[in-house]
Formats: sequence, structure tokens, C-alpha cells
Amino acid sequence: MTRTIEAAVLRAPKGGTEPDFSRIAVEEVELDGPGDGEILVDIRFASLCHSDLSVLTGDRPRPLPMVLGHEASGIVREVGRAVDTVRPGDPVVFTYVAACGRCGYCRDGRPVLCSRAHAGNSAGELSSGGHRLRDRHGETVHHHLGISAFAQQAVVDAASVVPLPSEMDLRTAALFGCAVSTGVGAVLNAAKVGLGRSAAVFGCGGVGLAAILGLRAVGAAPIIAVDLRPENLGRAKELGADIVLPAGEDAAEEIRRLTGGGVHHAFDAAGAVPAIASGYASLRRGGKLTMVGLPNPAARWEVPPAALVANDITLCGSYLGSSVPVRDIPRFVELHRAGRLPVDRLAPAAAIGLGEIGDGMARLHHGFPGRIVVDPALR
Repeated sequence: MTRTIEAAVLRAPKGGTEPDFSRIAVEEVELDGPGDGEILVDIRFASLCHSDLSVLTGDRPRPLPMVLGHEASGIVREVGRAVDTVRPGDPVVFTYVAACGRCGYCRDGRPVLCSRAHAGNSAGELSSGGHRLRDRHGETVHHHLGISAFAQQAVVDAASVVPLPSEMDLRTAALFGCAVSTGVGAVLNAAKVGLGRSAAVFGCGGVGLAAILGLRAVGAAPIIAVDLRPENLGRAKELGADIVLPAGEDAAEEIRRLTGGGVHHAFDAAGAVPAIASGYASLRRGGKLTMVGLPNPAARWEVPPAALVANDITLCGSYLGSSVPVRDIPRFVELHRAGRLPVDRLAPAAAIGLGEIGDGMARLHHGFPGRIVVDPALR
């Protein structure tokens, strides 16, 4: 059954070089009901992520018009045929890689690289194929990462959600789908940081702050946070960083001085070449740089290969924290419930409504320290 819902739709730019945050605005759109293997979810909370912002700014080209939003939680309203993983009434968190379970990557235990999910996400479609959204003129509206959570409801592939405990706070739960899976996952899955290992995090937005929570949970020490903005460094200190440093040419040298030769682990959560280069330069011999930020596709970074060999350095990219969402999100939730991952502290500000997403994107663009949560029920 097709229904009319409100959603924040991003339209194509009208020219100019500066981001136009008015391009994203609330519209009434038509949403088809769930097909085979799909579910309809009432969106309870979503949050703004740089992956959404990068589509608006053009750093991450995607087909438009599009309903953004991929970090969210909700309640299952309907299920299509052949869905046995969730039932109506179940609380869920979204994951933006709806792994098929059958491709080579899925069979190799690396579902975040799923071929089917990647193809759907790049095309602005669901992983199950096609679109379920249209505007009032009948024009196709694309899906963001198979979810499109800046809306009252979403139809998604059943593999796009992970069930939650019934008592889980859904405002906090929304953050597990991206910030926590990416930041904490990078610490546990990709870098495999051990007790007492030193670490530096470059970029203290939502993902960087989540990485700091993960480093604190595994007992890394010292934890060093690096960022351009003093307010971000203040949040990093509040969430567990032992040392905070302003980003710049001297940051890596200062880290090497403070740690007696460099850190065991560096994390780039900024998605910017200067941060990546500083992270690499801050490593001790035998260190590992884990990159979770998404730079502009045109960005390039020169690496001296002889130094990689001579110093036994490891460079690692990590998409969605190299996570297996159906395995890791429940683990991270249990760490949160045990008090070891205070994820709720990543989103300190009051929630905003769908109509305020443009303003929220502007705040994120100018360096808001943490996550901004959207409540579609707010007017």
C-alpha cells in the first residue's frame, strides 16, 4: 500500500560554490509498502552525519533528488513476505550495509563490503533493487545508503536493520548504526587495540568521539585527541581523552615527544589529507594508522614506501569499523548497558525536527562537537 509521508528531500544545486543548506527541505512524498524481504519502519530518531553532509556539499556525489539519513532507529510497522528476522513492534537500529549473505565478500566474513549493498547504495536504490519513494509530481526520489531516515517512515531491505532490546532508549540507539559502529568498530575490529597501547585520534566529530569511547573501553593509554576546533577538543576531554592537542604542523612532533617516539595507533576520523598525514607522522616504528574518515574522492596523499618497510608501518582503511553489524551492534549495546560505552553523551543537544535539518547541517559543517539528533515527530 502506498502512503504519503513527510521527508526532508535534498534537491540539485542551483549554482554557486558555497554549500546551500536550503536545498534540503520538508516535502510530502509517496512511499510504497514493503515488498518481499522488505520492512516498513516508523522512524523514531535519526542523526546528522558527515556522510549526509558530504552529499549536500558535493564531496560525495549521489543521484538527486534524495532523502538523506542513514543513522537512525525506529519501530517495525509492517513486514513483507519472507521476513523472519523481525516482527511488527520490534525496536531496531539501521545499518547502511544490507549484506546479502551470498556474495564473495559476505561468504568471506566481510559483509560491510557486500557487492549487492554497494551497488544499491551507489545507485541510490534499496539493496533489494529499485526505489520506493516518489515526489508529488511522480518523480523518483533516491534512497541514501538504502535507508533515507530523514522521514517519518522508511521502507528498507530487512537486512538493513538489527533488532534491539525492548528497553533500549531509541534516541541513543540511533547512534549505534554509524558513529558507534564506525568509531568503536575501528578500535576493536580493524586496529585491534590492546590494553595499555597508546593512541591518537585525528578529528573529534561524532565518529572520532566514538573512537575515544572505544579506546577508553579497551584500556588504551594515553589517548590523545587532535582537532582544529577547541570545542571539539573540550568534548574529547570530557569523553575520555588524556591529552588534547590543536591540529597543525606541530601536532605529530608533539605526540612523538609526549609518547617517547610516537603512538602505537593513530586514527583518522577527519577524512582530510592533512589529518591523515599527521596521523602517519605521529606513529612509532611498528605502528598502525587506521583511516575511517571519507575524504573527497579526488584527494591524494603521497606515502614514502621505503619508510613503510623500514619502520614496519601498517596502513589500514576501515569501512563501517570493519564491523559485522548483526554481531557487533548487540556487543556494543551490551557494553553501553554495562556503563562502559556512554554513547548517550555523543549527542548532548536537544533534538531537532525535520524542518530544521538544513540548519543542523550548517551547524555540522561549521564544527558542531558531536551528533545532532532528529525527531520526525517534532513540529
